[in-house]
Amino acid sequence: MNIRRLPLALAVMLAVSFTMPMANAGQAKPGQAKPGQAKPAATAKPASTSVSTPASAPASIQRPLLWKVSDADNSVYLLGSFHLLKADDYPLPAEVVRAFDDAESLLFEIDPREMNSPDTMAAARKYMAYAPGKSLSTVLPKPTLEKLDKVMAASGGSVQAMEQSEPWAVSLGMILAVTQTMGFKAELGLDRNLMERAAKAGKPTAGLETVDAQLKAMDSVPYDEQAEGLDEFLDDPMKAAKQITDMHAWWRAGDVAKLDSGMRVDMAKKTPISYKLLDVDRNNIWVPLIEQRLTGSKHDDTLVVVGSLHLLGKDGLVEKLRAKGYKVERICDTCEVAKSGRKP
Repeated sequence: MNIRRLPLALAVMLAVSFTMPMANAGQAKPGQAKPGQAKPAATAKPASTSVSTPASAPASIQRPLLWKVSDADNSVYLLGSFHLLKADDYPLPAEVVRAFDDAESLLFEIDPREMNSPDTMAAARKYMAYAPGKSLSTVLPKPTLEKLDKVMAASGGSVQAMEQSEPWAVSLGMILAVTQTMGFKAELGLDRNLMERAAKAGKPTAGLETVDAQLKAMDSVPYDEQAEGLDEFLDDPMKAAKQITDMHAWWRAGDVAKLDSGMRVDMAKKTPISYKLLDVDRNNIWVPLIEQRLTGSKHDDTLVVVGSLHLLGKDGLVEKLRAKGYKVERICDTCEVAKSGRKP
């Protein structure tokens, strides 16, 4: 199953953990800019995000996107996260609990201390803004701008309120508004849950990158690809809700094939620069950092929690570490049962 031109902001939900503080802060709200830049205005909530969303299917058995990577003396667990979840996504699968219990430390995309810092949203505002001389009206194609103006006018807002917000920030704000109406919450995200568990258990945590590095990657996406994602959303907000429902269902089912074909492959084909910046380049930086957890210890294991996109396909962490000669195995108690067709 393939999703035509997956909006960039949807891919970001499984690629970038910064969606958590963005969602906690409410609708994406660009604020203060760099000296010399205009102050970005608040992003209004579009009327179209209040449309009814597809009904949720009954909760299914959850099969985690979890792999164990081992050398001769210790292991690293790779866990694919969904950054925004619902209450009925818990309790965690037994496999994840076992991996957490076995790990002496946890590694996230961003260090939990930095993620929770009051400076995090201030850093975001810097990247949501434009350099002098640019604005939303100057970077969006006229048809997309007209669609956005129509959506905003329907809710009593205006494009002028977003003039200093980059398209990725506008698009992400709208997607987050949709997820909120569907019951997804940042505080229930898998990353957040495991961050809290680690704090309570006294387990050390660290990050693979900084907030600044993650935001820089998002901000580096060219305007034409940012505009494509926004235009896709504006054409049919209900389609975005359906895509979110599908992505969540595939994640719950641990369906690597559908996630890969319906998200990663589509992103790589339709927005190749976004794919390189948000997935490939970051994975290449992370691989040696993860390897250090294997080569730098003779006994301690690590649980690595990253957006699910980072584990998929030939560019994913799983295959990159397998190619380096490490033993890699999928950890999923019910996957073989499901494959055989027997009732779990």
